[in-house]
Amino acid sequence: MDLTDKLLAAKKAKGFSFGQLGELLGYDEVWVAALFYRQASASVEEVGKLADALDLPAAALEKLTESSLKGLGPVVPTDPLVYRFYEIMQVYGMPLKAVIHEKFGDGIMSAIDFTMSVEKEENPNGDRVNILMSGKFLPYKKW
Repeated sequence: MDLTDKLLAAKKAKGFSFGQLGELLGYDEVWVAALFYRQASASVEEVGKLADALDLPAAALEKLTESSLKGLGPVVPTDPLVYRFYEIMQVYGMPLKAVIHEKFGDGIMSAIDFTMSVEKEENPNGDRVNILMSGKFLPYKKW
């Protein structure tokens, strides 16, 4: 069982949501989920709080303090929900890029100085997923 599986099993066994763990650590639920999936890293203090909450030895979570390889890799994701994000970027990636460049100039949105939140919007025609992404604009430098 890898570290992500251990964390998810302990989270389920203790009945925690990512939101509850986020409150405990002082971070958003999306960041906590990213930590579980090794897309973020934690301080020793944060690992200690998480270990206490999940009743796991801190030493078993030590890898969470290390920088990890980020991203999905070079393959097309097969999980249906993750694939939809891939599909959204395939369809709307270039239009989003054009609009961002039109409004900000030539540059990128940071994924380092970045936050994201997920909200549920109840709708009689089917509940909606609202995702808000906020990243610092970084203009390309001329030299």
